Amino acid sequence: MSNLNITMTINGQAVSGSEAFDVENPATGKAFAKAPDCTKVDLDAAVAAARAALPAWKATPIAKRREALHAMAGVIMQNLPELSRLLTREQGKPHPDAEGDVGGGAFWLMESSKHDIPEHVSEDSAERHAVTRYGPIGVVAAIVPWNFPIILAAFKLGPALLAGNTVILKPAPTTPLTTLRIGELLRGVLPDGVLNVISGSDRLGPWLTAHPGVDKVSFTGSTQTGKKVMESAAHSLKRVTLELGGNDPAIVMPDVDVEKVAEDLFWAAFRNAGQICIATKRMYIHKDIYEPLKAAIVAYAKTVKVGDGAEQGTQIGPIQNSAQYKRVLELIQDAKDNDYKFLIGGDAADVPGYFVPITILDNPPENARIVQEEQFGPVLPLLKFDNLDEVVGRANDSEYGLGASIWSSDIARAQEIATSLQAGTVWINESQHLSPHAAFGGFKQSGIGVEGGQEGVLEFCQAQTVFTRKPQPAA
Repeated sequence: MSNLNITMTINGQAVSGSEAFDVENPATGKAFAKAPDCTKVDLDAAVAAARAALPAWKATPIAKRREALHAMAGVIMQNLPELSRLLTREQGKPHPDAEGDVGGGAFWLMESSKHDIPEHVSEDSAERHAVTRYGPIGVVAAIVPWNFPIILAAFKLGPALLAGNTVILKPAPTTPLTTLRIGELLRGVLPDGVLNVISGSDRLGPWLTAHPGVDKVSFTGSTQTGKKVMESAAHSLKRVTLELGGNDPAIVMPDVDVEKVAEDLFWAAFRNAGQICIATKRMYIHKDIYEPLKAAIVAYAKTVKVGDGAEQGTQIGPIQNSAQYKRVLELIQDAKDNDYKFLIGGDAADVPGYFVPITILDNPPENARIVQEEQFGPVLPLLKFDNLDEVVGRANDSEYGLGASIWSSDIARAQEIATSLQAGTVWINESQHLSPHAAFGGFKQSGIGVEGGQEGVLEFCQAQTVFTRKPQPAA
């Protein structure tokens, strides 16, 4: 096991912690490093540091806070090769994808700095002046999942810091190292205590969300865990933003160019080994093109290299952790037990690590677990549909409502279909594109609140309205 000696950052200082836990490489299934396991004492110190730093950071002019975000992005980009290699090792994703995650985080910080904090005058009459201003909420707990550790951290850090909050950043227990390393690199870029980076085993999340010194929780992860976060936050009425699971449908209309669209449809489902909340999880294909498109997607799938993300040419890496690996295999086994037809894949790879081969199912029933549940892995059901009303009903028949996509050469019609889908983001002829300047959030059990855009900045703000009655002339 390598001795990386990566530390937490609390009040601008290195904190090794008195306890540690193992970090695995999912390509081998073996531990290669240890990370600090934050204790309650460490957590109290991080919260105290964030609270102490809050008044001065809140009072810092927004122009200076913008400069700080620029400086953070610059440090990350200067260290892109080192950070990307480390991310591949702990997360499993191929090197180009790891560079996209780290570089995307820097980009999001830069673009987040361009937002303004609005001020709204609702009345300016002879009698009264009324203005609503937006200030920081306070200490923010930013809790990030293991699928995109860096860019999803930036989704939270950019708006939270711009708005004048201080932050305690907690990466997932299975991918703590790259985030901790960024915390080390950013020491001195921000005033001490403004950004604290801690890591811990499964015990840390509940401690953090329940801590009385935390004012807001921004969480990205599963719906199941999101409900626990919300329950924990309820005791002190903490503000919450929850970006949760999805079972995202794609609707492929009969007017697409089958050969051209097959590759895009494949990656809409299988990028990052399918471990994306907004990946296509069920693909509805019109009956008129079902057979040729099915064949084209499977043919393309056979050309894609699955393997260790550190190896040249790898396009899809392993499942990130053993718990998710077991869950994906369980869904595959359920499909086998029910005699659903496999077009490709279906058997676990007999190699070390958490590898699941690309697996595509041929028109399983709508009530199949692989259709109804979020697989979060490289397994995709292809589903046949006949008419538009039917497929919109099937697409909407889910407890989730995060993303959806429509694939058609008739843009006007696709835009019309989009308005009938119960999803926070709908893509037409693409998938998974997000922007720092557009709101992203979920319907139903896919979340509460939004990230991105000015709306995302306001998630980290508290509104205050000041009414001023003007002096009135004597009667």
